[in-house]
Amino acid sequence: MERISVSATLLLLLLQTPSPLFSFNLNFPRLPLRQPSLSLSVASKPPPSSTSTPSILPSLPPSIQHADPSINKILTNARSAIDHVNAEAANILRRDGIWEESLAESGLFSSSLNPANRVHANSYVDLGLVTTVGFDYDYTIVQYNDELLNLIYDIAKEKLVKSNDYPTQILNSSFDPTFCIRGLAVDRKTGWICHLSMTHKVAIAYEGRRKVETERIRKEFSNKRSLTPREREKRLKPLNDLFSMAECSLVADVIETFINDGIPYHAPSVVNDVLKVIGETHMSFEFHRAVKKDPAKYLEDRPGMKEVLNGMKSSGKSLLLVSNSPFWYVDAGMKHILGDSWRDYFECVVAEAGKPAFYTDGTRPFREVNTADKWETKSFEMVEELKPGKVYAGGCLKELVAKTPCLKITTKDEGPKNDLQADVGGGGILNSNVLYIGDSLFADLVDAKREYGWKTAGVLAELEGELKGMKKPDTMATKKSIEILLSTLRLSQEFMGAERTEEDLVLLDALEQEVSHARDRLNACAGNSKFGSIFKARHQPSLFAQSLRRYCDLYFGSVVDLLDYSFQHRFYPTNKGLGHEEDGLSETDNLVLFGFQDTLEEWETGTWNEEDGLSETDNLVLFGFQDTPFLPHQQG
Repeated sequence: MERISVSATLLLLLLQTPSPLFSFNLNFPRLPLRQPSLSLSVASKPPPSSTSTPSILPSLPPSIQHADPSINKILTNARSAIDHVNAEAANILRRDGIWEESLAESGLFSSSLNPANRVHANSYVDLGLVTTVGFDYDYTIVQYNDELLNLIYDIAKEKLVKSNDYPTQILNSSFDPTFCIRGLAVDRKTGWICHLSMTHKVAIAYEGRRKVETERIRKEFSNKRSLTPREREKRLKPLNDLFSMAECSLVADVIETFINDGIPYHAPSVVNDVLKVIGETHMSFEFHRAVKKDPAKYLEDRPGMKEVLNGMKSSGKSLLLVSNSPFWYVDAGMKHILGDSWRDYFECVVAEAGKPAFYTDGTRPFREVNTADKWETKSFEMVEELKPGKVYAGGCLKELVAKTPCLKITTKDEGPKNDLQADVGGGGILNSNVLYIGDSLFADLVDAKREYGWKTAGVLAELEGELKGMKKPDTMATKKSIEILLSTLRLSQEFMGAERTEEDLVLLDALEQEVSHARDRLNACAGNSKFGSIFKARHQPSLFAQSLRRYCDLYFGSVVDLLDYSFQHRFYPTNKGLGHEEDGLSETDNLVLFGFQDTLEEWETGTWNEEDGLSETDNLVLFGFQDTPFLPHQQG
């Protein structure tokens, strides 16, 4: 068999090529396994020595063996595959920065779009049908740097010490942007910072800055590691936007200070006190005044935002701004990024909206804001119509729809032209022609989608970093190794009897432990070093990811990412997880990976040869080419 030389660039392509999910309930005859010469047939040169290889993922330990020769062959094949994946990834990592250049030159993303700037679709959206686009302000039109969260954290900790008699050593702590992630929750009972899976299990928890042992988590939650809906509502305070990262870090740091200094504390009181001072920090407008005074210090540059708004207006769309922040604060930031005439972009400007009550309480009236008055007094006259150039406070969605010309109900209904459009929705206040863009899943988007049928788009500033982490060689190698280990677990059991022996159970436990270690490594590679990815709670999709998929039609890292698309673009969803995610090994992948060359066709036709090793096609399948979209136009 001809040997294949896999270059660093090719391996990058191989490692990141997605494969369809595969159900491992295989209905095929037990085939005699053969020993593929994987390390010889895949690479023409031996793996680098351990002294020069950066740490990727440990090989499958030689001690993991089984008396059954068929199972042992599966283990040998898996060990060789993991070794090869790790060795090639290490080759790439050894050349500083070369993997990014190789990835860019590989042609995998050959369109003009940077993959980190893509718009990801959870459902069908035709921008050509969108007549009105609504925007939130904070972390949507404007993005803040870490200086803002530092400021919120510092104001709140001073309130804890000066107004709540907390120990002065808390003043020595500072906001750590690397500790927490969006989508966590604070347990009001224990003070733990928790990362929940889509099944509402607590996958990871921290007490202060100390990781809580799994057994302790199980004990706290009655050996289920999960909470009922009533318990979740009572115990957990969600942290679903970037503003909440300050309170998350402060809760952890206060508890860590108490633990380190041996100070007895009552966790529920600590949580309540921190949440209270964070609320006071927002309501007192202390940080708002600081940002207004020096917006350049706190706001990130937003090149392209004017072009996005101009493009939407040129395509005939009406624009709305609905923010929870006070107008004077919004005005300062908007002038900084869009200029003094920024209100000309919008048909309607609403401040102090009070979302999510803005969506759910239909009795709240609008009040016009007197922008010429430095105190921004509000009129008590009834607002008959929301007019361009004016600013309004409060209100509710019911009144917004009734009093904004671009949102008024029309009777025209041409109906869907195909089954994709049939999923879009109806008319009237359930207006699928409105797209609302915001960063806070539950304050901005859930009720707009669930109650009123608006299209929704989530802005996730951390998405670019997550995607870069996913594309690193060590991340891809670890992910492939996990797939190989899980395939080993599944296929090994095909050769075990109905009654598991002690040796069978020991093997399965050992392999599961290897998977667990690899998943910990993957969390650290692909996301935050403490909690992992915002989209994964260890190996399961996170609760945040499930909510994002359910309530966001689109999501992206920045509103400016829309510049890469026509404003008549049609977005099509993926049926496999979130839009940016990739899947595991296919059925053919696993058959070939573990020694069934060219799947069952050779067996059925009698041409299968037990002495064959892995063919060139086998090796391509092993690393993800077979049954997977590979060419750029196949990736959608």
